[in-house]
Amino acid sequence: MISELKVHEIARQMLEKHGFEAIAQAARQAQACEAKGDADEAREWRHIEDAMKIMRGPHQS
Repeated sequence: MISELKVHEIARQMLEKHGFEAIAQAARQAQACEAKGDADEAREWRHIEDAMKIMRGPHQS
């Protein structure tokens, strides 16, 4: 399990590099891990995805 600090560092780096597409990339990674039966890694990707959603802020209408 990676630390909370590392999760936010990875999330920030992914957002800087890929923009909000990074959220979808993290979701795809989590799905791929789930398909392989790697629940722990899938959980980490979901955690990264959630961190990016928080960084993105609320949806604007």
